[in-house]
Amino acid sequence: MTSELDIFVGNTTLIDEDVYRLWLDGYSVSDAVALRVRSGILEQTGATAGVLQSDTMDHYRTFHMLERLLHAPTKLLHQLIFQIPPSRQALLIERYYTFDEAFVREVLGKKLSKGTKKDLDDISTKTGITLKSCRRQFDNFKRVFKVVEEMRGSLVDNIQQHFLLSDRLARDYAAIVFFANNRFETGKKKLQYLSFGDFAFCAELMIQNWTLGAVGEAPTDPDSQVDDMDVDLDKEFLQDLKELKVLVADKDLLDLHKSLVCTALRGKIGVFSEMETNFKNLSRGLVNVAAKLTHNKDVRDLFVDLVEKFVEPCRSDHWPLNDVRLFLNQYSASVHSLDGFRHQALWERYMGTLCGCLLRLYHD
Repeated sequence: MTSELDIFVGNTTLIDEDVYRLWLDGYSVSDAVALRVRSGILEQTGATAGVLQSDTMDHYRTFHMLERLLHAPTKLLHQLIFQIPPSRQALLIERYYTFDEAFVREVLGKKLSKGTKKDLDDISTKTGITLKSCRRQFDNFKRVFKVVEEMRGSLVDNIQQHFLLSDRLARDYAAIVFFANNRFETGKKKLQYLSFGDFAFCAELMIQNWTLGAVGEAPTDPDSQVDDMDVDLDKEFLQDLKELKVLVADKDLLDLHKSLVCTALRGKIGVFSEMETNFKNLSRGLVNVAAKLTHNKDVRDLFVDLVEKFVEPCRSDHWPLNDVRLFLNQYSASVHSLDGFRHQALWERYMGTLCGCLLRLYHD
């Protein structure tokens, strides 16, 4: 009896997305096999437990060999050992650098150092994310930070160029790098209601408006060490913010500012009486936050101060979000009518970003 057997030989590296996810999540081979069995794969495919074990181990070996290339994604594109279609390469890279919201909230704003890495055991226990996955995510943050921290130009573009991430993921990593560099406090109890997305939104606004790169101020000295244009806050801008104190230190300006805002908002917001009563305290809070940003500690405490000086007082008086928006818009715009105030451009640069951040931080 003659048997016919069709044989196909190929060298394309096969990637099982489900097994890749289990590997990224830090599961051991035995745990991954158990989870695959529980998913019903044996019944679906008719495979034996031994075949499933071998298949899982084979995939894990492939992922381990690929990992060194994933550390420098451009190398994955140009290597010849693994024949992987471009679409699968993009998937491997994107998923390798994807992170868990619960994890990033624990390390956001902290120094990406050995000291923080020692806390990963506790973070793993708290979040339920495997220690292996925590280490991968932390090492990814640190790797991206080290590559782009001293580069000129757009932070997002640099990340995309060197790590081949999607626009959204590159923007998220830009926020992580920006927060790690400026060490913003995010872990205080009063900030726990805020998500990574809230902080990332504010980071993007600050990168666009408060850094040297925001205004294209390249250093005039070719030997200048100011290379990380989108990573560092513009120190000269922060120093100039002290000039805004006149808005609350000059009683006539403060009274006129209040009068302009109250006249514009009368009958338009439901918390008018509360706003009128607390106007000076709110204004002092917003202006004093600006004036203190010359000190590193106050830069780090920016979000704590915004919540304490503005969000909590408005929340305690039950301001609806739309009333907060109307107030901030009018509060910011009415300064243009103050004839004695000579720092309009500085005010716009500060409040344009601050209004966006406050509206994102305010959860009514």
